[in-house]
Amino acid sequence: MFENRGKKRALLAALLLAAALPLAGCTRYTPPEMESGEAVPESGRAVQKTAETDEGQAAAEGTASGKSGEDESTVRAEAAGPVIEIYDDAWSTDSPREPVKVKGIYISAYAAGSRERMARIIEEIDRTELNAVVIDFKDDNGNITAEVESPMLQELGVCRPYISDLPGLLSELREHGIYTIARVVSLRDPKMGETRPQWCFQSESGEVLRDSDKMAWLDPYNEEVREYLAEVGRQAALAGFDEVQFDYIRFSTNNSLQKAAVKAAGESSKTDIITELAGYIYDELSSEGVYVSADVFGAIISSSGDAQAVGQDYAALASSLDYICPMIYPSHYGDGNFGLDHPDLHPYETIMGALADSKTALDTAGAETIQKTAVVRPWLQDFTASWLKNHIAYGDEEIRSQIQAVYDAGYEEWILWSASNKYHYGALESEEEQQN
Repeated sequence: MFENRGKKRALLAALLLAAALPLAGCTRYTPPEMESGEAVPESGRAVQKTAETDEGQAAAEGTASGKSGEDESTVRAEAAGPVIEIYDDAWSTDSPREPVKVKGIYISAYAAGSRERMARIIEEIDRTELNAVVIDFKDDNGNITAEVESPMLQELGVCRPYISDLPGLLSELREHGIYTIARVVSLRDPKMGETRPQWCFQSESGEVLRDSDKMAWLDPYNEEVREYLAEVGRQAALAGFDEVQFDYIRFSTNNSLQKAAVKAAGESSKTDIITELAGYIYDELSSEGVYVSADVFGAIISSSGDAQAVGQDYAALASSLDYICPMIYPSHYGDGNFGLDHPDLHPYETIMGALADSKTALDTAGAETIQKTAVVRPWLQDFTASWLKNHIAYGDEEIRSQIQAVYDAGYEEWILWSASNKYHYGALESEEEQQN
């Protein structure tokens, strides 16, 4: 079913459950040079507090847009400024692009558009082991967060430049050796529900179906939807991002939307459709010289029921991407997973259990069918799940224990998620600690 898109990556080192691996040193990103000499750019079933539940986290932290309690008008005012045109030669696709062992954080478009906030974030990155950022390029509201020179996106009217000088921002990040990843919220798209309802799942009467948060969902069976998402990724690459990461590349868990998806699937399975979508996007973007990744539910790694519900087959998707990013937040696992009473109370053990399942899933599938395996780069929890009855406050110790679990499980990369962009930098190693 899948094309051989490159040499098979060797699977990562065997799982170490008893002894910790030495911490891998942080690798700063050194971009290639242009001709001008300038640098270029889960055991058991998890609780379905998945992407729809991220809004619960956002409510606890502030908002998913990352306002961090600030007045939205203030944040947007900070982002205001002259729009800088983005040119197709912002980076060279002919230059070799070396992979990076990512240790990153998520940054909202609002934060990325604030010079003051980005200055503080860059300062923290410079003094810690962090070496990468994930920035909203297509946000949760369906907005492209910078101006782009794309006739399709301009016609759709989706550009809302919260980041007024994206080329300038990416250039500054490169100067600090920071690897840049564009987050693209894919199939959950309220804006297209208004401007392109024919691209969305609809009821028999032709009304756009929406989830519990009143969000429309794009129909991945629609060829125009596939072309649209590929174009968004292409524009992120042309803007200068090193990698494009697709979030919400799945079906909704909403009952009405689930029924519509099953009806639309016909003889195809939902997992086949999402895998084909990921493969199509990969083929379109890899020729642009950019790495391609996707976020997946942690639950789908070991639960075939969850995998079928949202259309995410872990091993199949891993054969269609450069990086696969399971969201293995302890707060998103139900009581009893990995033999733990309440996983949120046990961050180290939860991450170890999830990554043990990951290794088993990819080892098993790889021995049978996979000709290419994506690097596993998990999302870790840097927020307190206050909506849970049994939870703990997450601070430096809980963040560090998750990171240590990643290393002890034989993996080397991770990204921290905080919807409010409030991170526990004290949990991260300083430059001096890395050298010792």
